[in-house]
Amino acid sequence: MKRNTEFNDYVIYDLLGSISGITSRAMFGGYGIYKNGIIFGIIIDDILYLKVDVTNQKEYEKYGSSPFSYRNKGKEIKMSYWEVPEEILENREKITDWAEESYRINK
Repeated sequence: MKRNTEFNDYVIYDLLGSISGITSRAMFGGYGIYKNGIIFGIIIDDILYLKVDVTNQKEYEKYGSSPFSYRNKGKEIKMSYWEVPEEILENREKITDWAEESYRINK
């Protein structure tokens, strides 16, 4: 799997560029998204996933989102990073709010 630097740059500089302290690092064929050195999101296969817990999971479920998962030794592993719905990606105010909430979860 090849990393798409264009999508990463779009997320970091365009979608989340108004948030101070945002950076990314290549990892596992994708990218980790950080604020002030704390990971709160990942990009895998040109899909942005943000950290979710009980405080915001229902909001993701409302949009039909699901967690990032992968197979390891025949077992499906689900992570606590959920796909950001297209509607949210297209709304600058909401994507900023969702990103900040995910950062607070990991802080």
